[in-house]
Amino acid sequence: MLVEVEKIAKFPGNRLLAQVNTAIGGTAVRWCGDPAAELGDYHVEWTVDEEIFWGRNAKPAVGAGPEIRPGGHCVVLRGRLSLAGDGVGMLDLDGTVILLDLADPLPDGVGGTWVELYVERENIALYPYEL
Repeated sequence: MLVEVEKIAKFPGNRLLAQVNTAIGGTAVRWCGDPAAELGDYHVEWTVDEEIFWGRNAKPAVGAGPEIRPGGHCVVLRGRLSLAGDGVGMLDLDGTVILLDLADPLPDGVGGTWVELYVERENIALYPYEL
């Protein structure tokens, strides 16, 4: 996914957070690229390093369509949820697929629907790459 990095800030414990903007919204998340990266556009891979519990941090979406937004002290990712053959969850976020670690099997009928994930911003990481 193409993101615009608007700011990179260092926090205690050498954590880097980047304020990013995308075509579907913006938020601050963990930056796993060069701490001295220039501000601007980057292609990034998104990862979610948090177990997904249906009904706790994953719920049916209030609306349709992909979105990224801040949600208090967490980040809300809205996309289409699906399952791989091996039980791995996948969130399609406007054409970018994020693999998910599901704590429990999903309820019947959830696959292919719009869902919202509520994830602590430190548990979402962006890894820049070059095309």
